[in-house]
Amino acid sequence: MKVQAEVSLYPLRQNDLTKPIQQFVQALESDKLKVEIGSMSSVISGEESIVFQGLQKAFRQVAQNYEIVLTAKISNACPQNGKK
Repeated sequence: MKVQAEVSLYPLRQNDLTKPIQQFVQALESDKLKVEIGSMSSVISGEESIVFQGLQKAFRQVAQNYEIVLTAKISNACPQNGKK
């Protein structure tokens, strides 16, 4: 099943927020997920299992070096590629 996830990553106790966020996005993109980057959140699209696995992998990768908070809203009802 195809899903979309709106995710926001919040690095804690960091002067430079860019590095952990870039690392998170790069980890998602390396899993061949469609990632649309916004100013406060990103939208990830793909097969359910790949989205969940990609989020878990990216979270683990960034959490090894930074304290972070990840919020996610996941839906199987959002339009994908202009289709419902």
